[in-house]
Amino acid sequence: MDKELISPFLDIIRQAGEIIQEHWSDTKKITFKGHIDLVTQTDVAVEQFLVQALPALLPNSTVLAEESHESLELSNLTWIIDPVDGTTNYAHGLPIVSISVALWREKSIDLGAIYLPMLGELFWAKAGQGAWLNGLPIQVSSEKILQRSLIATGFPYSFHAEVDTICERLRRILLASQGVRRLGSAAADLAYTACGRFEGFYETGLKPWDTAAGWLLVQEAGGKVTGLGGQDYRLGEYMIVASNGQVHEDLLALL
Repeated sequence: MDKELISPFLDIIRQAGEIIQEHWSDTKKITFKGHIDLVTQTDVAVEQFLVQALPALLPNSTVLAEESHESLELSNLTWIIDPVDGTTNYAHGLPIVSISVALWREKSIDLGAIYLPMLGELFWAKAGQGAWLNGLPIQVSSEKILQRSLIATGFPYSFHAEVDTICERLRRILLASQGVRRLGSAAADLAYTACGRFEGFYETGLKPWDTAAGWLLVQEAGGKVTGLGGQDYRLGEYMIVASNGQVHEDLLALL
């Protein structure tokens, strides 16, 4: 990604955020695509905007977007889009709502942005060049002790099938850490891990659009991202475990 494309990329993300801001006080038109998994007119509007705007930045690029995807296949150049990560929060008026966009180039994430428009926080990262929040460089926490660490998690929409396992993991982490937070947006959890607000984050059942941008953010901020077994993370993995790197092994052992 050439440097001159980063600025228009971020401008597009900000414009997408304006759609959420403009819709914030509107009556929510909610439909369900699962037992508790919902979508609003804002998800659709933001996605339609991004699906049109982003490919224009890079000829021959394709799109994998949450609401309109037909498969999870990636081309050599694919924009991975979550238009509203935290739709349940949005529907209830909670401002922890994220736009998450990443660019998959060949075999890795090359560029990513996570924008929380209602909080005015724009995170972004470029492979090999670091990570930023509102133009300032960010890095992960330096905390080495899990007992002093704040850990984030989330619950999959299919939690009914593994609720006992989820609760047992939560119990172990809760007892061993300074506390556990559940924001309702995996993208925000990963962004907050990247900037040092959380020492770690884990969750099962996430899709590529939930984690692609945050994965790059954490790595570029000096952190570590793996699967449950400590192997290199892959999009669509059963569990993502992200941390500052210092407490990663302790976190994995508990999970």
